[in-house]
Amino acid sequence: ITNKCLPSILKLQNLEDLVLEGCFGIDDDSLTALKHGCKSLKTLDLSSCQNIGHVGLSSLISGAGVLELPTLAYGSPVTLALANSLKNLSVLQSVKVDGCPVTSAGLKALGNFLTSLRELSLSVWEKHRELRKLDITCCQKITDVSVAHITSSRTKLTSLRMESCLKSISRCSNLSSLKLGICLNISDEGLAYLGTHCSKLTELDLYRSSEITDSRILAIASGCHDLQMINMSYCRDITDSSLISLSKCMRLNTFESRGCPLVTCKQLTKLDIKKCQNFDDTGMLPLAHFSQNLRQISLSYSSITDVGLLSLASISCLQNMTVLHLEGLTPRGLAAALLACGGLTKVKLHAAFKSLLPQPLFEHLEARGCVFEWREKKFQAELDPKCWKLQLEDLVP
Repeated sequence: ITNKCLPSILKLQNLEDLVLEGCFGIDDDSLTALKHGCKSLKTLDLSSCQNIGHVGLSSLISGAGVLELPTLAYGSPVTLALANSLKNLSVLQSVKVDGCPVTSAGLKALGNFLTSLRELSLSVWEKHRELRKLDITCCQKITDVSVAHITSSRTKLTSLRMESCLKSISRCSNLSSLKLGICLNISDEGLAYLGTHCSKLTELDLYRSSEITDSRILAIASGCHDLQMINMSYCRDITDSSLISLSKCMRLNTFESRGCPLVTCKQLTKLDIKKCQNFDDTGMLPLAHFSQNLRQISLSYSSITDVGLLSLASISCLQNMTVLHLEGLTPRGLAAALLACGGLTKVKLHAAFKSLLPQPLFEHLEARGCVFEWREKKFQAELDPKCWKLQLEDLVP
């Protein structure tokens, strides 16, 4: 796509949504041509458009006064000139500049000019009293002081993402979604405050927060009765006591606990117990008996055998099953389980079973509506979470 296509866009007088993501052939001169058109444009995506800067954007904005949601991710630097362009949008609600170089002048200007923002993907908060969503994922230099400043004045926040960051969000009493993945220093006191003050929480992600214990989950379960999803994967000190605590959360429907060797499970619609090596048929049999609403299950790297897998046949609504690297599983047991679980629509298996099971079995199950996904991945031992480190450089585009 080059500049030649843009004059045609001018003829679309009712255009509201324009996506130019990754169009390297579009430059500032191209957008200048749109200055007198696209009066109705509300959503604009210029992600990864490296040749578009504040000059072209300013031209476009001057002709699109109702623009609400510009996406400028992985593009030109966020400078004072760019911020000056955006300030002319009186109905601006959301700005996404993920992956863009940010100058101090541009950052300050965003904070000064765009006071009506409701969603911002940078940690810019100085005047955004109405901010609902904030994403500061992987901002590893943010300290408790900064987060405390955010939470003291942004009480209308409903979604805060802060994987790889630190602590302190209990003042946001309206929070419904919170991600604290890879926060290794979460304290008992911190989660106690969260359970006390964030009663509207429905989603909580504690992925690889290795210091989490049963007492911390009790604090959450005691105060967040509307909790619907919790991820405690690789929190190795979690035991069945946490499940007993979470039984108070009557709306809980998704519980992830892969890599938690001390956990067995209760009734849910989605269950992921990957790498719970101590979960075996003893836990599988009562799970199958009581979890009659279970629709999706992942049993990879657990100690389930033919007996435990076959017990899933009693769950009539089971649709999705992932079974990889079960040392106690035989081809005959797998075949029996696949035939007995009549509602399966998707099954993920290791490719080795493709030649060990009869082809007519697959044809019969596929005719019944089941889709198979095959994986070649070799058995992989789990790393000690205390030695596990986030490779931030791998996340940078």
